[in-house]
Amino acid sequence: MFSGAITALVTPFRNGVIDLVALSDLVSWQINQGIDGLLACGCTGEAATLTIEEHHQVVRTVLEAAEDRVPVIAGTGTNDTESSVKLSLETAALGVDAVLLITPYYNKPTPEGQIEHYTLVADAVDCPVILYNVPGRTGTNMLPEVIAQLAQHPRIVAIKDAAGSAERVTAIRNLCDITVLSGDDPIAMAQVALGAAGVISVVSNIAPAAMSELVSHTASGNLQEARKIQSRLYPVIKAMFLETNPMPVKKSLALMGRIQDELRLPLVSMKEEFVPELRRILEQADLI
Repeated sequence: MFSGAITALVTPFRNGVIDLVALSDLVSWQINQGIDGLLACGCTGEAATLTIEEHHQVVRTVLEAAEDRVPVIAGTGTNDTESSVKLSLETAALGVDAVLLITPYYNKPTPEGQIEHYTLVADAVDCPVILYNVPGRTGTNMLPEVIAQLAQHPRIVAIKDAAGSAERVTAIRNLCDITVLSGDDPIAMAQVALGAAGVISVVSNIAPAAMSELVSHTASGNLQEARKIQSRLYPVIKAMFLETNPMPVKKSLALMGRIQDELRLPLVSMKEEFVPELRRILEQADLI
């Protein structure tokens, strides 16, 4: 169910509030461009800055705009297990296809704490659960052995792995048959070639068709065509991390006329000194 290119959607803001019209339009455009799935309220969606009601607003808007055409996942993880359970229950009730749970950040739980945290949430909800390993944001890397133990839970069906290592796909798959989704655009092709089912992507916010084609060609073994797309996308992928995500991707979407270039503090707009280079890269990729 969870495969291909899945966009980790930005959350558009206008004058301090969520721009639900821009969000709905973005969802429709993504699906028309051939994206395989959507993630609302992830790190790229600035979920940590949303109130609970805003979180639900975003999820409801994405579900309504998607109209069951692609799977919709929602981020519901926090650094507090009780809050994660509550938010996951409320979000599952809205009708999402899965919840995505980031490893608790700041607390830096041990493997034993990770297992208890994820198990309690998975026990509570009645929808699929996707683990999210992103040590660059959490300070903790999930061991493949921990992932394999959690994969025994009937509702824990996948992991988004953003540890920056292609070889982890093999390490995880050698221990269990959980679905692995890349969380790193630069090495997504390599991870899919090694057996990942797809990618939860930042760059697909601005290049959904190309990212979907990249994953599809790689998964089907058409590596020559996949390498061409990877080469074309590579400067764009690198540009999305000129500063903290989602600062560059929001600036890009603003240059494309799709959203306002507005973020929630403590994030601010991308430095103007980077904008000419970003614009040049987007123009060369025929994105603007």
